[in-house]
Amino acid sequence: MADDLNSRLDSFRKIIQTDDFLEGKGLSNEVNIRIFCYDPEKEMEVRYFIKQLQKADNLKCNLVVRNLYDIFLDICKNKHILDKIPAREAQKGSEKLLMSLKGARKVQNFVELINYEPQKTGDVLLLTGVGEVYPFIRLHTLLEALQPAVSEIPIVVMYPGSFDGHQLTLFDKLQPNDYYRAFNLI
Repeated sequence: MADDLNSRLDSFRKIIQTDDFLEGKGLSNEVNIRIFCYDPEKEMEVRYFIKQLQKADNLKCNLVVRNLYDIFLDICKNKHILDKIPAREAQKGSEKLLMSLKGARKVQNFVELINYEPQKTGDVLLLTGVGEVYPFIRLHTLLEALQPAVSEIPIVVMYPGSFDGHQLTLFDKLQPNDYYRAFNLI
């Protein structure tokens, strides 16, 4: 199974550098959002691959990596609540903590920290940390909000789970969410 992941990651590296991918060709004027699904148990291998990809100086694209969990932590820091989270969870419980973080979980907060200017031809926005940020934000909600802000460059989501072209199933276990505007990368 590791060989299958390795060959898929090799294909990933090749695909993101092609002109057709960078220009969104073959998508019938749909948004250029691709999902790279993988077995959640392979998370560390995927993280290693991404780190190596970021270090590569021979890519024919500009890889812009945004980790959703790191963004969530930045949002909490900006709201001056990060240090209070452990005590709040111990005192109130996980469910009440989740409810109290409603302001930090606003999708627009994520969009503002993911978005960057100027976006240039040849850029590829790579979203990671989808599993880490669950249940604070759901990917389908974020992608809907992100489309207007990042519409000229391809977005690739590293997804620990499966996507059948209609539903995203995080960790291959949770209740799937409908999302019709993305395509499987491989």
